[in-house]
Amino acid sequence: MAPPRDHRRWAVAAAVPWAVWAVLRRTGTERGFPLVPALAFTPYAAGTAVLPLAVAVRARSRTGSLLAAASAAVLAAAVRSHRGRPAVAPPPAGRRLRIATVSLRRGLVPAEAVVELVRRHEVDVLSVQELTPEAEQRLLAAGLAELLPHAHVVPARPGSEPAASGAVWSHLPLDARSAVPGGFEQPAVRLPGGPGPEVEVTAVHTRPPATSPAAVRGWAEDLAALPGPDPAVLRILAGDFNATLDHAALRAVLRRGYLDAARAVGRGHVRTWSPLRSPVPRLGLDHVLVDPRLAVAGCRFVPVAGSDHRSVVVDLVLPGG
Repeated sequence: MAPPRDHRRWAVAAAVPWAVWAVLRRTGTERGFPLVPALAFTPYAAGTAVLPLAVAVRARSRTGSLLAAASAAVLAAAVRSHRGRPAVAPPPAGRRLRIATVSLRRGLVPAEAVVELVRRHEVDVLSVQELTPEAEQRLLAAGLAELLPHAHVVPARPGSEPAASGAVWSHLPLDARSAVPGGFEQPAVRLPGGPGPEVEVTAVHTRPPATSPAAVRGWAEDLAALPGPDPAVLRILAGDFNATLDHAALRAVLRRGYLDAARAVGRGHVRTWSPLRSPVPRLGLDHVLVDPRLAVAGCRFVPVAGSDHRSVVVDLVLPGG
């Protein structure tokens, strides 16, 4: 006996949210609040896409089954694309540069944990977000300047929260200091490039899009304002983008010509943020985007005590070294 027609209609209706999600992700047409923050949870939508399919199969709804199956396929493909593909050939020989990111959680991360990260992983350049004046003093007292003696710290603007400050600390001398415009401070530095172009590192920290339409607009403006690759310099954007690879705005930054370092070695699926008191949700908000002339030799994700973000530690090989 066939299920009642109402059951089949409900099966189609149950598949519609996943279908809408799949269309938004596939077309990159999410706009505004709450669609933009919702798209960050695409891996969870993909993981639950079997539910409307099971409902449709049980209701013997052909339309519901096709809709649910197509949605699940689109979402699964999107999540698989996060991983990327590691290069088949080994990275070329040349001068190495190790970049690491760290988010200080409004300046509350213990300075010793940051110094230990730098020391243990022999970091050359550290991109710092959510710095406060007190956290800066604690980092210096803990010996960060002994490991990375060259710094560019941009204090928070008057009227901004103290944790809006950002910094770059470097083992290498700094040829120039500047800043990229945005809602938070995003310092940029130039490093000597050896025989090739100079290396530019920007400590990225975009405004989070999580709370309101205005927050989404600010986040979109921050991402759009990030500089694109430039033939005259080897550009690196490293930090907390408050965006995942499921966001069209971040993919637009990548389409300018950047490589996502984690995807370049097949690790783009690793999530970097989660609440300190809960294992979920887990989102990939931190990235290191690099000029394609830089070879990515490795990428690690390192927990930092007291931070809700994992550090992204990336090994790069400079061209012409």
